[in-house]
Amino acid sequence: MADRECNVAIIFGVTGLVGRELAKRLMSKSKWKVYGIARNPEIIPIKSSSYHFISCDLLDPFETKQKLSVLQDVTHMFWITWASQHPLDTPECCEQNKAMMSNALSAIVPIAKGLKHVSLQTGMNNYAPVIGKTVHLFDEEGPRPTESCNFYYVLEDFLLETLAGKVAWSVHRPGLLMGSSDRSLFNFIGSLCVYGAVCKHLNLPFVFGGTRECWEESYIDGSDARLVAEQQIWAATTDEISSTDGQAFNAINGSSFTWKQIWPTLGKKFGVTVPDEDMFLEDFWFTEAMVDKEKVWEEIVKKQNLVHTKMEDLANWQFLDNLFRFPAKLLGSRAKVDRLGFTMRYKTLDSILYWIDFMKVEKFIP
Repeated sequence: MADRECNVAIIFGVTGLVGRELAKRLMSKSKWKVYGIARNPEIIPIKSSSYHFISCDLLDPFETKQKLSVLQDVTHMFWITWASQHPLDTPECCEQNKAMMSNALSAIVPIAKGLKHVSLQTGMNNYAPVIGKTVHLFDEEGPRPTESCNFYYVLEDFLLETLAGKVAWSVHRPGLLMGSSDRSLFNFIGSLCVYGAVCKHLNLPFVFGGTRECWEESYIDGSDARLVAEQQIWAATTDEISSTDGQAFNAINGSSFTWKQIWPTLGKKFGVTVPDEDMFLEDFWFTEAMVDKEKVWEEIVKKQNLVHTKMEDLANWQFLDNLFRFPAKLLGSRAKVDRLGFTMRYKTLDSILYWIDFMKVEKFIP
């Protein structure tokens, strides 16, 4: 059992972009103990006497109960994981993610008598913009789209039902996440860095492939993992905003940007050639350009003495193609968190440059 004055966090999805940052930030504060849950450990593990990693397959109810039902001292739960075996927006995806959360809550809630708060991270896809409709900033109180199969809604409803007004909870909705991880499916910084490294190694032009609208207009909010982690801690530990009915918060940097504005700076950061005339190419697809570059990445890793990773550990080319061809704008409002006193902000270009440097320090990229 933990000291009565000690907060004890359990982070589901601790190896992801926000999970890693959240664990580090909690451990940097006084009187926090952290349990980190993931199926597989990180390549670069967190080392601290106040951190305890537990490998667990949350889709297995028996394993989950066996490994988690002894954690009676948990006071704060952070859910930053999801099951990706089924396509998004399908009933199977909803059912699997609900089952995974049900297994975890069934193991923790009955025995963690001091549980104060549950934090759920979803995303700006919560708002499912309708193509062709008037663009506006999505706020947290907007109605759910009808006839939408979104596992975000399923998890929110399940928390409301399971916690039954006894435990406070919050939901956090980031946009395009920026952080460092070798265990994240939608890893924008990792994908960008691998692309930049391959371009430099082969002396290829650093071009943007996507639609002109995504290139020239603000299309999505950036969300720095440092901000998202700190916002979750703020919501979990600030009594004035605590609610057993659940509070929803957009978790976004706060400044708009376009890829056209920042692409030349990114190219300069990677030390690659950014063509003046053909920086934007609508018929350039990352999945096609990078399909045969696995061996190139192996050469880079060996030559630069990097942490051993496969290309797919860091990069997701289909994700980049989808991101740069997203059919509708997905921009949110920060009005609610600003009004309630969460003031941390980042410029998205600064976030990207910070995390590129971070991945270099960790020896994931050259």
